[in-house]
Amino acid sequence: MNTLNNNDFNILDLPDEILLAILNKLNTTDVFHSLVDVNQQFDRLTLDYLHVRNIDMTDTMTINSLYDQTSSIDTKILSKICEKVLPRIHHQVYKLTIEQYSMQHIILAANYPQLYSLSLTNFQEEILYQSLTDDLILRDLLTKQITHLNIDIKKPTQHCSITVSKSFELILCLCKKLIVLNFCDMFPTRTYETPMFYLLSTTHMSSTLIKLKINVASLVDCLCLLDGRLEFLSTLIINIGQIFDPILDIGSRKKLPKLKYLSLTAPSFTCCYDTQIVPLLCRMINLEELKLYLSVARFDSTYVDGIQLYDQFLICMTHLKKFTFCINTEVFNDKVRVEFPSNEDIQRSFIGRGYQQVTSYVRTNLMKTEGYCFLYSVPYDFEDFVQLNNSYQGGKFQAVRQLTMHDKIPFEHKLFKLISEDFPFLRFLYLSNRHPQQDKQHSSTLITFPYLTSLYLQYAHVDYVELFLLKNNAHLPRLLNLRIEYESLTTITNNFTNNVTYFNFDRLRSLDVCQAFVRPENFHQYFPLL
Repeated sequence: MNTLNNNDFNILDLPDEILLAILNKLNTTDVFHSLVDVNQQFDRLTLDYLHVRNIDMTDTMTINSLYDQTSSIDTKILSKICEKVLPRIHHQVYKLTIEQYSMQHIILAANYPQLYSLSLTNFQEEILYQSLTDDLILRDLLTKQITHLNIDIKKPTQHCSITVSKSFELILCLCKKLIVLNFCDMFPTRTYETPMFYLLSTTHMSSTLIKLKINVASLVDCLCLLDGRLEFLSTLIINIGQIFDPILDIGSRKKLPKLKYLSLTAPSFTCCYDTQIVPLLCRMINLEELKLYLSVARFDSTYVDGIQLYDQFLICMTHLKKFTFCINTEVFNDKVRVEFPSNEDIQRSFIGRGYQQVTSYVRTNLMKTEGYCFLYSVPYDFEDFVQLNNSYQGGKFQAVRQLTMHDKIPFEHKLFKLISEDFPFLRFLYLSNRHPQQDKQHSSTLITFPYLTSLYLQYAHVDYVELFLLKNNAHLPRLLNLRIEYESLTTITNNFTNNVTYFNFDRLRSLDVCQAFVRPENFHQYFPLL
């Protein structure tokens, strides 16, 4: 953004309410750097009480770029803000978002007596743990003031990092007033699993914590969180990587009467729905709202339906006011012949049990030994949609931000056109299909994904690569991140000889080609922002 000056009479003559609306659309750093000290009116509005209550000293574009590891604030700009701005407004700041590289400068610039919400973003796991251990100012803030804390960590060195677990443990020990914690689930691209199993049963946990949002590696980690130490926890939003039979019996029969809201997401298929998930839900006798996103694998059985949901655990939840769900059931019947219910049977199983509108579709193989049922409450209220295939019948999915597509038969142009209309706010698309398209005579109408930032084509046939990356076929105005096989990339560019303007590469900030390669001489012309 260009710095404004006193000659910008058309802007400066705008009414206060219009100027404040403009300021609220800008990044905080840009506002402070470009508008403070321009003139008395802008100075007053920029440092307006309502505007500075929530300060975000980060660049969201940097966060959206998956592999960026640098500071998003220029050191000179940061210095100016710390010297001239923060000392003037420190007493007005209620919420603060800062990065690893700027944290020390910002928290040393002034004290923040009203600060209650702190977001630490773009941190390396070791730096975060070191700061929590050694930074006395940060520790003092966490101990005495912070009630709302958000943590974002760059990709840990290990899939389940012990250092990340230790940071979580330290936060719970330090924060004496903490009531809301979002741990490593601030951005869809960086939802890292925190192993709780490493935390000893004697570890102190925050007795004040009411709401927790977290990703964990397994159901064992979830059970550790619900072992009774978080005694005031009433809201749990949890994503579980894997669900399997735990080695230890961790409070499997103890009721959880304080829990009022549960959102449980487990996208990986599990065989332990009946043995682990159902008993866990039966412990939550006072739930008022329940959200379930589950992928269930069963053998010699049938689909999860409305009758089972009610009889297995909903009957125990006498205070439940709202139940939102998406349940994928995949059944394999090799030993026992079980008649699969039809789509109409699934729909009828919900009648008369107090459910809201439900949508389902069923797919069975020719031998009737394998079946798949996709079942969800309407409106669809989840950010993820997985296992979309050619059986898709359409719908409206305005909440969905991440979509996974997979099939063993080709995806055709008309399906992608339908998806672009049904998923209007899609940001992440994962496509897996090695089979070439049968109908390559694409419609003259562009497929448009106006909000798509990340596209994963590593397991996609080159036909789909062409469909998405050629501007004649698709319009992707916000595409920042691309994962693709190098061979597919060289094919569609004809070894980087085709006109660079043909492709949707203009705004790419990260490119993963899944192998080492030597950049051709004109590589930068295709990817100018990498």
